[in-house]
Amino acid sequence: MLYHWIIDVLFWVAVVFLVGVYVSWRATRLDRLHVRVETARAALDAALVRRAAAALELAASRLLDPAASLVLATAAHEARTADADNREFAESDLSRALRAVADQPDFAGTVAGEGGDGADVLEELSSSAAKVAYARRFYNDAVAQARAARRKPLIRVLPLAGRAALPDFFEIDDDPPGV
Repeated sequence: MLYHWIIDVLFWVAVVFLVGVYVSWRATRLDRLHVRVETARAALDAALVRRAAAALELAASRLLDPAASLVLATAAHEARTADADNREFAESDLSRALRAVADQPDFAGTVAGEGGDGADVLEELSSSAAKVAYARRFYNDAVAQARAARRKPLIRVLPLAGRAALPDFFEIDDDPPGV
């Protein structure tokens, strides 16, 4: 009788231990996903700031006509100073302004042919615009994985997410200009 009781206790201790290990593993995975989202968001913010700086550099380079410089500088300034609620709209406006400036007839030839820093400015602008697209996709992938993990029943039943806010996607028009 005592032998059966000891076996039953050991069985339930093992079950509780395995459930605890599984819950701990899920909580750790969710935490790693949230860290990944935060890291991806920081990289996206850095890429957006770099693109705005490249746009401001192009606008201030005197390689464009005054109207195009003003449009580009205004859009870049708005993108850099936008609050969290308006950031996506401001960044989309900057993307559209960059494409509008780059779509001017013989834009790349005119800017690069001016000598000096024209080719370097175009290369920086092209590179930073491409990095924004990559960073946004990476961030949105991380958000999708975190949201999928938080939809799991165990995560919802047990408060494994803690007080972490549900991450949101960052949707902007990030098509790079045709430089």
